[in-house]
This record gives sequence, C-alpha cells and structure tokens, in this order.
Amino acid sequence: MSKKSYSFYPGCSSQKAASASNYMVSVDSMCDTLDIELNEIPDWNCCSASIGYAGGGELPRLALSARNMAISEKENPGQDIVATCAACWLATKETQERLHDNDKLMAETNEALSAAGLKVEGSQKVRHMVEVLIEDFGYDELGSHVKKPLDGIKIAGYVGCQTNRPFGIDGESYENPKYLDKLVETMGAEPIENYDKKVSCCGGALAFSEPEKSQALIKDIIESAYDGGADMIVTPCPVCQMNVEVYQNHINQKYKTNFKMPVVYYSTLMSVAYGKSGKEAGLDGQWIKAKQLEEIASK
Repeated sequence: MSKKSYSFYPGCSSQKAASASNYMVSVDSMCDTLDIELNEIPDWNCCSASIGYAGGGELPRLALSARNMAISEKENPGQDIVATCAACWLATKETQERLHDNDKLMAETNEALSAAGLKVEGSQKVRHMVEVLIEDFGYDELGSHVKKPLDGIKIAGYVGCQTNRPFGIDGESYENPKYLDKLVETMGAEPIENYDKKVSCCGGALAFSEPEKSQALIKDIIESAYDGGADMIVTPCPVCQMNVEVYQNHINQKYKTNFKMPVVYYSTLMSVAYGKSGKEAGLDGQWIKAKQLEEIASK
C-alpha cells in the first residue's frame, strides 16, 4: 500500500493537554498502520467554530478559516485538507463553499488576508478524516489490518450533528447514516441496530451557557445507547465525545441515573483493533475508562 499524504488541520482541541489530545494520539497511531502522512498546516489558527457566530461578524469568521486554507494552498499544494474535528471540518468546508458562491465575499476575504501576504483560492478539497478512511481506503482495506478483533463489544455509533448536516458523508442518509456502524463491524465489534439518537445534538456549546438544556439532550443520547444494549459509544466529533462523556456524573446527580458509559473515537477503536497498546490508542485519556478496549489492547 502506497503512502497517502494530506494537508492536515488539527484544530484547537487536539493540541497537547487539550480536551481531545487523546484523539490526536489515536489518529497518529491509526495513520501509522494505514501509512497516512498528515502534513500539518504551518501556523494554523482557530477556525472560530461556534464562537464566530456570537457577534464577531461574518467576514472575520470566514477569514479565520480562509487563512488556514491559504496557507495550506501555499505550503501543501495539491493535497486535500483533512480535519479530525467535526467543527473545524464544517467551518472550513462552509467557508470554501461561501467564498466560491460569492465573488464579493471572496474579494473582501482576500483583501483582509492581503495584510498578511496571503491569498485564498479555495482550490483544495476539504474533508473529514472519516471521509478519507471510507473513500480513499474502504472497509475491506481498513479491515485487512485488524490484528485484535473487538469481539464481544456492542457499540452505539453516535454521529452527532456536524458530520451529518448540512454536508454529511457522501452517499449517507442524513437521518440514519451507517458509516460508524460499518466501521464498528469492520473492527470486529457489534453495532447497535436502530440506535435512534445517532444524529441527535449533544447541545454543543450549550454545555457551558445552558447546561441543563445540554444535559437533557445528553441524557437521551446515553439512555438510548443503554436501551440498545451498548457497552460503549463511538463518535467522530470531539465536542460530542467530551459532552457525552464528562457530564455523566452531573446527569446522574440530577436525574438519579447511574450512567457510566465509555465514549470513544473511531480512531481509538481502530488503533486497538490494529494491535496498538492502550497508550498508543489514547485510552489513558478517557474520563470513563473503556475497560473492554483496555483488556483487548493489553493482550
């Protein structure tokens, strides 16, 4: 298998000691097995995510993602831009689409970027890592590297909002996307059928501003996974992973529940199935320990 190279936008949450730093650990481990080269965009900046909608204005919000795109075009020409964070992927992809559809906005954005000696064309494809895995490798190739099948684990595939709407993964249903289920099955585990909260919102930034509303949404997501017999939840989104994992104690106190559901990344599942150690798979970064994965990784 020949090496595949991509222009990589890691995003803020994947930095060392940030909320999704273990995600980056597992992605690096997964990419090592698949011979994927991630060429980090030099001097990248925050994509602005949801904060950009809070009064900063349209042009500053788009210019932040456009700057990353401009640097990528200059430093990693001919490579697709790949993001592991759903919010970063969505913000960058939206920026590209908006600039292509609006000549005036493109001109204003480039005027802003010119102060830093940059110009954006938006010529590179913008993709989420799961798109790369599915489209450039495929399930058969991904499954061919499995050394430790995740036998006996039942997993609910929680896609969330941002990798599903408005763009989604090509060919997938908006209401019932199957790619996480297929990936779970490819790694040897059992996907939960009819998981009815797989595209429900976790509340996102409401976890900070209106925690009661967010925690009510999270409760339903976890409860549905338990009802389906899941041992754990898997997701492609750092915000979803954080919210659904770390607020379980708060939800238990409020609703008198007894949730203790591990929430992991697809790359964590893949790293363990590919024979990596628990540390290489980022399992030491779990708030709620995924003991079944730790047991498989330790064999």
